[in-house]
Amino acid sequence: MTAVDSEPAVAPEARRRGHADAWQRLKRHPAGPILVIYLVTLALCAIFGLIYPDTFAFLSKENVIVMFKAIPLLGIMSLGVGVLMISGEFDLSVGAVYTFGPMMMAIAFLDGTGWPLGLAMLLAVVAAAGVALINAFVTLRFEIPSFITTLGMLLVLRGGIRWVSDLQPQSFYPGDITENLLTGSISGVLSAQILWLIGFAVAAYVLLNRHRVGNQMFAVGGNKEAAISVGIDVTRVKLIAFVICAVAAAVSGIFTAVRVNSVSPVQGFTLELQAIAVCVVGGLFLFGGRGSILGIVLGAAFLYTIQDILLLIRAPGYYFEVFVGTIVIVAVALNTWLARRG
Repeated sequence: MTAVDSEPAVAPEARRRGHADAWQRLKRHPAGPILVIYLVTLALCAIFGLIYPDTFAFLSKENVIVMFKAIPLLGIMSLGVGVLMISGEFDLSVGAVYTFGPMMMAIAFLDGTGWPLGLAMLLAVVAAAGVALINAFVTLRFEIPSFITTLGMLLVLRGGIRWVSDLQPQSFYPGDITENLLTGSISGVLSAQILWLIGFAVAAYVLLNRHRVGNQMFAVGGNKEAAISVGIDVTRVKLIAFVICAVAAAVSGIFTAVRVNSVSPVQGFTLELQAIAVCVVGGLFLFGGRGSILGIVLGAAFLYTIQDILLLIRAPGYYFEVFVGTIVIVAVALNTWLARRG
């Protein structure tokens, strides 16, 4: 038999090995499991949407528009939470920062009679960064678990927001240009938020995977003592991660405020838990040192898709809370098992 005659027999075996290698790489990637789960979920939703278009309008234009507007808001916040989790810390105050930053913006702006809108937005970002600096200082200086520090900050900010706002929503109109730039429709079902999410995701990917600081975040979250031994400034790295996390939450809140032209003092409740759930579902370790930006984005899309499904079938609201709690436990167990196998 010549070499040419043997090629057809060799080629299928090579393809099988290539497929097996690709499957192994997919399973080892932090975003691998959520990618498969999300694709299966979308496929099932599409099938039921085609079979029952009147009772399950998942594929309707209106529903897709709502999803494309909501997913980026959770996704942007989760990107910041994910960066901090990779560094080995938590921030439970992001749900309050999500409201606190835009509230400061709305009060300062006062429908154009106060600060210029751009300066008011800058105030919101600076206020969020200030909260992050306090969280980081208390956590790192006094070696208090960030879970406790940020839980306390969550309660402080919630009380402060209620006091400043007197429990009244702060309405404002940012203007057509700002509203269209941040939250306007682009074409068909696409909205500006999708592009902003992609932009922030690309920036986060470059930071984590193409920059020295990102490498240090993985190192600090994976093994703090080893990172110190090679000369990494752990305090500086975690401080940067805290600031990124809080600023991402404030930016997400600004997008929401601009979209609805109002800031409610009670908005953002449980968002901190949803953001952590997004990251865990997306393949991040609770203990730090492992994760991917793709996993975070897919986690946000998956979590909101489940919420959308429950809304479409008119399920009680507490179903989603039960799902979030269950999926966190399952995802943590799965990620831990996969890491041990790896």
